[in-house]
Amino acid sequence: MTKYITVLLFSLFISCTNYGQLTYITKLPKKLEENSGMAIGRDSTVWLVNDSGGADKIYQINFEGKYVKQLEVKNAKNKDWEDMTRDKDGNFYIADTGNNANKRKDLVIYKIPDPEKEKGDKIKAEQIEFYYPEQKKFPPKQKNLLYDAEAIFYAKDSLYLITKNRSHPFNGKALIYRIPAKKGKYEATFLGTFIPCTEFSVCKITAADISPDGKTIALLGYGKLWLFTNFELSKFFDGELRTIDLGIGTQLESISFLNNKTLLLSDEQLKHRGRNLYSYNIIK
Repeated sequence: MTKYITVLLFSLFISCTNYGQLTYITKLPKKLEENSGMAIGRDSTVWLVNDSGGADKIYQINFEGKYVKQLEVKNAKNKDWEDMTRDKDGNFYIADTGNNANKRKDLVIYKIPDPEKEKGDKIKAEQIEFYYPEQKKFPPKQKNLLYDAEAIFYAKDSLYLITKNRSHPFNGKALIYRIPAKKGKYEATFLGTFIPCTEFSVCKITAADISPDGKTIALLGYGKLWLFTNFELSKFFDGELRTIDLGIGTQLESISFLNNKTLLLSDEQLKHRGRNLYSYNIIK
C-alpha cells in the first residue's frame, strides 16, 4: 500500500509540474545533472555528455531514464564539453568549446566512431582543433566576450558553431562559424552573426541541431527556441525565422531532432528543478 501511495504522489507531482510547451519524457540519472550535449541514438535512446568537471565519458540513456551504455572517450579531456552532434555515418562530434572567460587557446572537437558499434567500454577520439581568427586578445574587452560556444551541428561534411554571448553590456549577438568535420587544425570560417533577442536571461544560445532532412535548424536558449527554414546552409541565419517561447525557465542545454517534426530537449539540474528529458512538436 505504501509503494502504491508513493507512485500515486509522484504521478500527481509530475502532472502538476509546469513544463510549458514541452512534454516531459523522463528524469535523467543523477550523474547527468550537468548534461550539456545530446545526440539521438537508436531504439528510443539518446547519448549525453556533461560539461566541465564531468568525466571523459558519453552516456546512452533510454526513454525510461535508464543507462544503456557508458563509454570512456580516450585521447580526450573534458575541459568544458558543451554540445554533441552526429553525422550521416554515425560518427559523433563532442564540442570541447566551452570558454566562459574567453581565454582558451585549446579549443577542440572530438570525433568518435559510431558508439553503438563499440563492444567494449572505451572509444578513441580524433581531434579537430581550431581557433577564431577574429579573436585577437585572450580575453577580449568585456564588450567583445563573444567566443564561448555551446552549440554545434553537422551538415555536408562541416561542423557549424554558434557562439554564446557573454558581453557586457549584453547585446545578444551570436557568431556563426564553420569548421571541416575531419581531423586537423583549422582557422574557423566566420559566416555571419545572428541576434536572437537582447534579454540577458534567455537570449544566449545553448545548443543547436539540424533536422534529418536538412530543412530545419533549431537553436536553443533558456526558455526560447529559434527555428530556421528556407535557408542557404552557409547563411542559414538569413532564412525564415520562427521564434518560440517555450514557457519554461529551466537551464535548457541540449537539443536534438528525433525526426523532422519532433525535438528532444534536456536541462541541467538547478536546485530541485531540471535534469529532465522532454519532447517538443515543431508543428504547433
